[in-house]
Amino acid sequence: MSLTIDPRSGFCRSNSTFYSKRNPIPLPKNDSLDVTTFISARAHHGQIAFIDAATGQNLTFSDLWKAVDSVATSLSNMGIRKGHVVLLLSPNSIFFPIVCLSVMSLGAIITTTNPLNTAGEIGKQIADSKPVLAFTIAQLLPKLAGSAIPIVLLDDHVNSNAGGAKIVTTLHQMMKTEPSGSRVRDRVNQDDTATLLYSSGTTGASKGVVSSHRNLIAMVQTVINRFSLEVGERFICTVPMFHIYGLVAFATGLLASGSTVIVLSKFEMHDMLSTIEKYRATYLPLVPPILVAMVNAADQIRKKYDLSSLHSALSGGAPLSKEVIEGFLEKYPNVKILQGYGLTESTGIGASTDSLEESRRYGTAGMLSPSMEAKVVDPESGKALTVNQTGELWLRGPSVMKGYFSNPEATTSTLDSEGWLRTGDLCYIDEDGFIFIVDRLKELIKYKGYQVPPAELEALLLTHPEILDAAVIPFPDKEVGQFPMAYVVRKPGSNISETGVMEFVAKQVAPYKRIRKVAFVASIPKNPSGKILRKDLIKLATSKL
Repeated sequence: MSLTIDPRSGFCRSNSTFYSKRNPIPLPKNDSLDVTTFISARAHHGQIAFIDAATGQNLTFSDLWKAVDSVATSLSNMGIRKGHVVLLLSPNSIFFPIVCLSVMSLGAIITTTNPLNTAGEIGKQIADSKPVLAFTIAQLLPKLAGSAIPIVLLDDHVNSNAGGAKIVTTLHQMMKTEPSGSRVRDRVNQDDTATLLYSSGTTGASKGVVSSHRNLIAMVQTVINRFSLEVGERFICTVPMFHIYGLVAFATGLLASGSTVIVLSKFEMHDMLSTIEKYRATYLPLVPPILVAMVNAADQIRKKYDLSSLHSALSGGAPLSKEVIEGFLEKYPNVKILQGYGLTESTGIGASTDSLEESRRYGTAGMLSPSMEAKVVDPESGKALTVNQTGELWLRGPSVMKGYFSNPEATTSTLDSEGWLRTGDLCYIDEDGFIFIVDRLKELIKYKGYQVPPAELEALLLTHPEILDAAVIPFPDKEVGQFPMAYVVRKPGSNISETGVMEFVAKQVAPYKRIRKVAFVASIPKNPSGKILRKDLIKLATSKL
């Protein structure tokens, strides 16, 4: 049957589906293909792949592919095979992509983790994903101290804090290996798993998101087609490479276009701005808080730095308000703002604005990405809705994950049998096909773009001997987006203070998960099945603003 799709909104009445208005992305037909081969086979005229902003060291495309070949040969010699999981624990560096591309070229699976996470948090991910090898830097060795995994050091200086860690070699040694054409190559198919990134999904505990080579190839094609890149584009990499957006766009995808990526090992405003000036960067990806800071300090910034090379700012993580967009355009009239919306579960893809005109639909997350379909579903009745009606956003397309790692329950509650991904975001799609995210069904707190699951902090608070009950909610904040606030019920006779609660948590979690506000209450409101009524607490907390 042929579908009648409204050309303006992309909506089809017969199956209540919204279709993307963008040109579909070409996907390779060849089934036995890995993402590394796909990227390396793309023709372009680029020279330099990566530059280390701090040292100026660079990797040309030929250096990069030679290194990937050598490291893959070396991994193969160490017995790494298709399906094995390899952990990468590192801040951004020009060597991060070499590890990812080498591992994936063998059909082995890369799992990344945030260097800010504690040894305990990393330990949970190790227990779940069971890596056979880890890559890290000397400074982060203590975070792997409890595990018996063999380790490859990304930096050469093995210092005294190796503390019993089993260091087998360094990346630089591996890069000296002569690539061997005759090594054992397992056949890798597009449907094989390529990455295992951990996300909180729509509920509580962190889960491994299984993305296939096909998912990553679709993301690469989307990124390249979205920016229709010319050679000579220079991207500043401020986003963490362990995160889906950093991993697929900056560590891998942009290579296929011949663009240069300038890597900052951590975000610092002055470093970012002086790097744009020094390397004449053209694209700046960022999260809303950085954009706001650039607007607020615009007069000092423009006096101090030459940002004339910059033509686009790419914002993701949360929609920008009219005030922020117009404020930015007024201060930086030659830079256009483009926005993106995606989830780890959709390989970072979902919707985007691809021109300034589109971004000026204030508050929009953009139009559906190429080859992506959407439904807007009433969370109560499960009925698919039409244009301008609010419901949960469901997505389906070539970049939607295979599922959660060894977690069938979480997978079936997020992915249905027809391949629809429930995003947990409430939205409506307007008559021109623009998506507006209204609220999160999910209970995640978004702190500076980092996900903080309240359930994890609540479980931790309940381990305190003086706490009877607790609930954690997102508290709105201009600077960081949201931060975790706790409602705490003290045990009889306890007089634990706000500071006491905050310090107890701070000792055990990454800095972005810290509780930054505490209120004491007589009881926590819950529904009959015992679920915390967070909405009531959010109302209570914000009614005083």
